[in-house]
Amino acid sequence: MKTTKNKKPKWLLFASLVAVFAVFAAACGDDDETSSATTTTTAAPDSEPEPDPEPEPDPAPDPEPAPEPPMTQGPGGEQAVPASEIGLDDAEIAEVQAGGHTAALLWHTSGAFTDAVSQGARDAFAELGIEVIAETDAGFDAAQQANDVETVMAQNPDIIISLAIGPDAGAEAFRPAVNAGVSLVFLSNVPQGYVHGEDYVGIVTDDLAAMGVTAADLLADALGGQGKVGFIFHDAAYYVTNQRDQAFKSWIEINYPDMEIVAEQGLADPAAAEEIASALLTRNPDLDGVYAPWSAGPADGVIAALRAAGASDVAVVTMDLDTNVSLDMVEGGNVVGIAADEAYNLGRTMALEGAYGVIGKSAPAFVVVPAIGVTADNIVEGYRQSLADDPPQEVLDALGG
Repeated sequence: MKTTKNKKPKWLLFASLVAVFAVFAAACGDDDETSSATTTTTAAPDSEPEPDPEPEPDPAPDPEPAPEPPMTQGPGGEQAVPASEIGLDDAEIAEVQAGGHTAALLWHTSGAFTDAVSQGARDAFAELGIEVIAETDAGFDAAQQANDVETVMAQNPDIIISLAIGPDAGAEAFRPAVNAGVSLVFLSNVPQGYVHGEDYVGIVTDDLAAMGVTAADLLADALGGQGKVGFIFHDAAYYVTNQRDQAFKSWIEINYPDMEIVAEQGLADPAAAEEIASALLTRNPDLDGVYAPWSAGPADGVIAALRAAGASDVAVVTMDLDTNVSLDMVEGGNVVGIAADEAYNLGRTMALEGAYGVIGKSAPAFVVVPAIGVTADNIVEGYRQSLADDPPQEVLDALGG
């Protein structure tokens, strides 16, 4: 019997091939998954760390506030109101003009200052249709001023503007006007015991502190902000000069650290100014500047003392425009600056307040006009702004005009 070899069926061979292929595919699949896993789990390369933020710079210190200048107050501590706030509207002007009112100007003395105040008042009264029926000069005599009031009251004025000579004497002198209901406006002073809004309409004067500050600035400008200063002040209880003097002193002390007030002397009698200035120079031969409380009298005496000592390099500042002081300044003498007020504006403002009184309009208790600084460079403009006039002819001649 013939023997034959065993043969695997075809289906078994096919199945074996399929199985081998499956194993191979599985192996390949494992490789792909492993590769994929490796790719997705590989860490990104380390990035550079964020730098620390820059520290904030320290804030700059706040700048030192500018020093506040001294402020003017009235004789009773009243707050100063600028003259620019005094005025009448069209209806009020028409009411005043229709009233047929009259006014009198009763002055304490005469001179360029009172002339300018009078002119300002006269011009304003003319615009308002108010007739000026009298103008007097008491020559700084309280008894004469009382007589002037009595004489003028016989003409029944509706308005009186004046500077009262002395608080007590003035209270008695102007009582007839108060009792008659006259609209009273005072320059600088107020009589003792008088009540604002009842006995008088208001007070008008300089911006006193601004005058002192202006004088200090003028001296500092002339000395380059440094030097030794002699301070001659008015040694009397008078708020006008006291505030001007004190403002000068305090502004030097707080605003000009390289300027030093090395000598102080009170002045009660203007005639003693030369003697006082000579003594200051003797004790302080290295003075660079001197303050005199006003021009006519004190400043004249200081200039005379400096000339006698040959101290042509000592600078002088003072208050109020005056021919002698102005002439010294424009000729290149000791005077380097003058603090002045707007005298013409004083008169206009007083006249307007007088008109307030006749129509029953309330006025502020205390009103001030601006201060101006006058030097040789602006003296013509300074005279015109202050006194509404040109400088005296001798001053113009010295300027070459």
